[in-house]
Amino acid sequence: MYDVIIIGAGPAGLAAGLYCGRSRLNTLIIEKAADGGQIAITDEIENYPGGLANEEGPESSKELVARMTQQVARFGAERVSDEVTKVELEGKVKKVHTFNKVYESKAVIIANGAHPREIGCPGERDFVGRGVSYCATCDAAFFEDFEVFVVGGGDTAVEEALYLSKFARKVTIIHRRDELRATGSIRERAFNNDKIHFMWNSVVTNLEGDGLLSRMTVKDTQTGEERVVEADPEDGLFGVFVFVGFLPNSELYQGQVEMDNNYILGDERMRTNLKGVYVAGDIRKKPFRQVVTATSDGSIAAMQVEHDLASGELD
Repeated sequence: MYDVIIIGAGPAGLAAGLYCGRSRLNTLIIEKAADGGQIAITDEIENYPGGLANEEGPESSKELVARMTQQVARFGAERVSDEVTKVELEGKVKKVHTFNKVYESKAVIIANGAHPREIGCPGERDFVGRGVSYCATCDAAFFEDFEVFVVGGGDTAVEEALYLSKFARKVTIIHRRDELRATGSIRERAFNNDKIHFMWNSVVTNLEGDGLLSRMTVKDTQTGEERVVEADPEDGLFGVFVFVGFLPNSELYQGQVEMDNNYILGDERMRTNLKGVYVAGDIRKKPFRQVVTATSDGSIAAMQVEHDLASGELD
């Protein structure tokens, strides 16, 4: 019987694990993949307070995640690499089922995070791994000296376009509006990058190719006019990197905890509608989703768990 089980090891889950371990709670963190969640697929983290930087620029996401993981290990949280398949959150004893075992605890912190949203156009899923990607740091090297397109106009889209410009010979940002939503400093870097171009008031409506992605239909959001973009004949393909937002990984919790548009509702202390169940990070309904807000959520959830256990609230 654990005091608390933390589901997910992104920034929210790792912060929760750090604070729970430091409070001497018997803590288990379950993560099915690599630590870091969404920041593991991002190149650089320049806006995390206290993040390390040098003359070459901010630290990589891998470096930041590695430091977080080391901190968690130092305070003794137990780790399991497995996928959660079912949860039973009602009652005093919470049960978390994985492929290999059933774990029990007095409290659960939900920190599953979110996953990239798809464009939703025909052909998109057919070309995942063959031209379509949702991770610049994973796949940029495959497109060295090729042309690539980035769909989106927020901070993530523009930051990833900047990263892709280190590899691709040309990067075109496709955005449904006539101006970027990214913050000023990021926009400025993009506008000053000779490799980055822009396709305004445009959405992708179809992706095609013979085995590899080589043809794309783009629609003008103002006129409705469509045009076809084809790969350079010498290349035979191009890349489309999609950064149009995220969707919460909340399927496991449907019908158990209260949600709004599939985001789990939690109060300022990260408590859900179920006693002993807390939520942290990008899976929670909130106005801003950044690494720093995720770690804040995780630490608050952990401190609330410690308080509720010590006060007998969860007995």
